[in-house]
Amino acid sequence: MTNRRHFLSFAALGLASRPALADSLTYQAFHHALDGNARLLAYADHTGDVAGDATVLGRLPADLNGVFYRNGPGRFELGGERYHHWFDGDGFAQRWQIGDGKVSHIGRFVSTQKFEEESKAGRFLFPAFGTWIDRKAMKNNDTVNVANTNLLPFNGRVYALWEGGSATEVDPDTLATRGIKTWRPDLKAMPFSAHPKPDPDGGLWNFGTSPGADQLVIYRLNAAGEVARTAMIAVPKLNMVHDFVVSGRHLIFLVAPYDLRDTAGASFAERMAWAGDKEPLRVLVISKDTLALRQVFELPARSVFHFGNAWEDGASTRFDVVLHEGDALRKVGLPMRGASRMVSDNPSSTVQITLDYASGQAREARLFGVSEFPRVMPQVVSARHRKLLVLGASGRELILDSVNLIDTDNGKADGYAFGPGWQVEEHVLVPRRGARSETDGYVVGVAQDTRRAQSVLTVFDAHNIKAGPVALARLPYRAPVCFHGNFLAA
Repeated sequence: MTNRRHFLSFAALGLASRPALADSLTYQAFHHALDGNARLLAYADHTGDVAGDATVLGRLPADLNGVFYRNGPGRFELGGERYHHWFDGDGFAQRWQIGDGKVSHIGRFVSTQKFEEESKAGRFLFPAFGTWIDRKAMKNNDTVNVANTNLLPFNGRVYALWEGGSATEVDPDTLATRGIKTWRPDLKAMPFSAHPKPDPDGGLWNFGTSPGADQLVIYRLNAAGEVARTAMIAVPKLNMVHDFVVSGRHLIFLVAPYDLRDTAGASFAERMAWAGDKEPLRVLVISKDTLALRQVFELPARSVFHFGNAWEDGASTRFDVVLHEGDALRKVGLPMRGASRMVSDNPSSTVQITLDYASGQAREARLFGVSEFPRVMPQVVSARHRKLLVLGASGRELILDSVNLIDTDNGKADGYAFGPGWQVEEHVLVPRRGARSETDGYVVGVAQDTRRAQSVLTVFDAHNIKAGPVALARLPYRAPVCFHGNFLAA
């Protein structure tokens, strides 16, 4: 059984009573910059739920039917104050219904305890990931749960996920909030990551982190949504771990070199000090059979958000991941203050890493340049794959504007660039029924047309990305930029 008390302690790290940080200056700086830079619209505050039908340009494939669930931060401002970091915003769940040549959309804020209490108060009350606020006491992790990172359909239900607390269930059709999901009584309010990985038997693998206690918890849920196995693993100098990857026999985590400082009146992000000049990027390999740490590898210091896929290659394990030079975490928050450039000195690249257990060495092979949000076809998760979907950027800045399907054997990419005025969100691969290859299906995603202030659903033929979208479904309004989501076939 996991030590829940040990885990819950992380929510209160550094949260002794201190004055609130009222930040109207960030609010003013952002709005001044927004007036002259439409690209910043992606980081603008959103108010109220939305619903509407999209205008379809091109032709939607007849066999593409289902719901594309998405989630991301929507509320960044309240009471004349503005959050410092993109990751802070309250969750805004979105549902794109696709079928019969039509597309409809709804978007709703996730009615978390935090969202409801702050809405009633008319101002921010609780600390956020990147912004220190201390106006009201916290009870546990779910007091500050923003449910803003992923929307997961699982076992007939849909969950809004966040890094540091419970899953929040929403209605699959209306997105109305149903409430906190407690997987087991002793796991109440424990961190349940926003990046669960499917298992071939229909279950899920997931994890949670307690940076202050240096503990990593592993969850194994069966197809019925029941907790089948859990484990606690001690990880020295554990900090933010956003994602992981699962192969046939292993769970793999990357721990970037950050020191967690004990700084009064600072947010969690502000307390994370880059230590890449003296520490490596660590690769933790955990055995599925024993849920014990098998081996630790070291790589040159970089920061990391997202993985692609992993598989066993004889006596080695191989996996895809996007690595960022230096401290990308802090740079991602710069547009929230009106900065026109993001991560310009922290270029990323998609690489494939081979872990050689016998030698204890990790080897890298570069697959693609500045990029993020890697995905594979769902039928090859944890198995050998040869196609990896990533978003790309035209320059060193992490302003994503292209969709690319990489051949991992030869490094060639089939890609399409949207051009100036567009910001592309995560896309996913959707197989045709009975698909026989990794390109037998579609690429579905969302792009923001910042010049028209509209959100657009995009559909590509996975066999020919460079030909451009076969269909665009344009909303008459802008919905908030999302982080992650999943397609549920009808």
